[in-house]
Amino acid sequence: HIGGGHKQHYRLIDFKRTKDGIPATVERLEYDPNRSANIALVLYADGERRYIIAPKGLKAGDAIQSGVDAPIKPGNALPMRNMPVGSTVHNVELKPGKGAQIARSAGAYVQILARDGQYVTLRLRSGEVRKVEADCRATLGEVGNAEHMLRSLGKAGANRWRGIRPTVRGVAMNPV
Repeated sequence: HIGGGHKQHYRLIDFKRTKDGIPATVERLEYDPNRSANIALVLYADGERRYIIAPKGLKAGDAIQSGVDAPIKPGNALPMRNMPVGSTVHNVELKPGKGAQIARSAGAYVQILARDGQYVTLRLRSGEVRKVEADCRATLGEVGNAEHMLRSLGKAGANRWRGIRPTVRGVAMNPV
């Protein structure tokens, strides 16, 4: 049951990572009320700032890059045809250029099982094995903040702030 909750501003997240070859520096990690993952504010060499989903191990001051020639390190986004088989990735596109649609929540990741011609085979978190075009982009590493659900909320009101209303079982209402 959902309703009420604290007002949320939407943060525009860069799921496409199309600024190829321009190095970027992580300015800071931030909380985002719209998702379980944290977000990172990155400053590109040309002065543009964008938010990305913060991968595990990313910290302020780290250098990241996107594009075909980006090095193989967590936080870098490149087409999956340029990634080694066995890599753990997140923010996976289903169609080239559409933007990431798979493995975006906290702690999520996908494993690259095989590469054959224009397709790569992925194992998703659900166990599903799926083929995706090799030109689809993904970000190396897994999404950070994996322990987010272990946080003790402390009181019922904390769930209300998040917009989660009480769940009352119907059987508990019957006075008989």
